[in-house]
Amino acid sequence: MLRDLRAAAALCLALSACAPTGGDHHDQGFTGAEKWARVFDDPERDAWQKPDEVIRTLKLPADATVADIGAGTGYFAVRLARAVPKGRIFAVDAEPDMVRYLGERAQREGLANLIPVQAGPDDPKLPAPVDVVLLVSTYHHIPARVEYFRRLRGSLRPGARVAIVDYHPDAPTGPPPAMRVASGTATEELARAGYVLVGTHSLLPYQYFLVFAG
Repeated sequence: MLRDLRAAAALCLALSACAPTGGDHHDQGFTGAEKWARVFDDPERDAWQKPDEVIRTLKLPADATVADIGAGTGYFAVRLARAVPKGRIFAVDAEPDMVRYLGERAQREGLANLIPVQAGPDDPKLPAPVDVVLLVSTYHHIPARVEYFRRLRGSLRPGARVAIVDYHPDAPTGPPPAMRVASGTATEELARAGYVLVGTHSLLPYQYFLVFAG
């Protein structure tokens, strides 16, 4: 019983904290990347985040250029870099210490195609056009989302997709309810920014997974 309680507590912490930085998040205190790596990259996260399934669902070509906005300590970015060995992964974060950590991790793990990018609070500052943009637990952190995604369209290649993974309002754990953005709201905001919903996936227990064409 004690072991089960500890596991539940760890899961609750991970669900609350695994909102990698990508927008107006500095009040969340995402400094100290080594500390956050123990949470973001906890192997127990795999059971509910299903990163490999998410990436398989995106059906990325081996030479795709992908932006992981809100990359945090690289939980998804590292897997993406391995999934597209002939492509490039822009691991984007607005927290300088996360960007520093991402660069060191890329070198440490021999991932020359993982490129850390220092974002601004309202601009991902992508260095080149991309085929796919992925935001995991990041959408609800972004201020002025309609304007943000309108600007992002200028960094998308023809036929590019934007994938958003974020928490359901009624998920048992996650960020505070007041911070969450429902899937319907996200869809409406992306439509206002000029995107079309082309895919909805229900493989995650606590989060929606939406794919838009830009």
